[in-house]
Amino acid sequence: MSKFDKLISKFNSLSNDIRFEEITKIMNHYGYKLTRPGSGNSHYTFRKDGHFPVTIPKHRPIKRVYIELIKQIIEEEEQNDKRS
Repeated sequence: MSKFDKLISKFNSLSNDIRFEEITKIMNHYGYKLTRPGSGNSHYTFRKDGHFPVTIPKHRPIKRVYIELIKQIIEEEEQNDKRS
């Protein structure tokens, strides 16, 4: 199992120890680009053409609602890859 597959498994298990850097790696893999916040803001936005932007605060720990959101994006992207 590759490191990336292990990372996907970590999201699928809804682990509580997911770091923001891991979210960035997943989102970049699926073609999302990171938009940095303005000064005084901790919310980062991931954008991809044809998709809604995804905004996630860079806090520790990452809240479960954001992990579930990323898991849903992974599932949708995997389905799109199978259709292609």
